[in-house]
Amino acid sequence: MKKILKITFFVVVALLLLLQFYPRKKNNINGPESQHLSSLHVLPPAVEGMLRSSCYDCHSNNTIYPWYYNIQPLAWWLDDHVKEGKRELNFSEFAGYNLAKQYHKLEEVEELVTEGEMPLKSYTITHGDARLNGQQKLVITNWAKKVREDMKARYPADSLIRKKQ
Repeated sequence: MKKILKITFFVVVALLLLLQFYPRKKNNINGPESQHLSSLHVLPPAVEGMLRSSCYDCHSNNTIYPWYYNIQPLAWWLDDHVKEGKRELNFSEFAGYNLAKQYHKLEEVEELVTEGEMPLKSYTITHGDARLNGQQKLVITNWAKKVREDMKARYPADSLIRKKQ
């Protein structure tokens, strides 16, 4: 029995070592930011700073990776979080969304930040600067509300409503 455990242990260790050489494609698209949220809406420096520290790693095309990204299978787990985050909301491609989606995503920003669901707890554990205090949450949600109000004033109401499919 001990021999089987030793062999199993060495096989697992060997597999983990081999995984370290598995290629990874990072989320760093250093192209023009012509579709970025800031190309449509004024981003006050305070809001931009908070979005950068609390949101952009998972919700933009430019992730700043922690040291443990170099360890598999953690890299796969992080890649999955980034892909899911970008699928939900990508600030780098925000201007490419239709008006109804933009409006809805800003509404979700308001809701998820207010309820403390964003940024994720698993993210703030290793990124202490990403935690938002009550005042910071208020700044972000007030900004999102203002942008939505500006959109309501600028566009026809039916263009801001998501069509049911």
